Amino acid sequence: MVVQHNLTAMNSNRMLGITTSTQAKSTEKLSSGYKVNRAADDAAGLSISEKMRRQVRGLTQASLNAQDGISCVQTAEGALAEVQDMLQRMNELCVKAANGTLQTIDRNYVQQEINALTSELNRV
Repeated sequence: MVVQHNLTAMNSNRMLGITTSTQAKSTEKLSSGYKVNRAADDAAGLSISEKMRRQVRGLTQASLNAQDGISCVQTAEGALAEVQDMLQRMNELCVKAANGTLQTIDRNYVQQEINALTSELNRV
């Protein structure tokens, strides 16, 4: 019995396997867009990358929270501006009602408007 070895073919087959494996890893990296896809690629790099991703997500949420806070303050500012306008109008009406030239019926109309403004202030 004669045992024959084709070392050149075996070496070529081994190199083909290595090349195919390397090509598969490169294709995976290209298709995902990431340098590190799993811990086997670069454990330390993956750890750092995941930490940075968490930080980015946290900062993004913090930014959204800040924007929500700004919106809330702007809404409150608008409400306060309306309250200021109503109080200013009530002041004008009080000064007008104190005028000696108004009749009782005119003062009643002024009082009705003040009551309406007071009701609106309570609503705001």
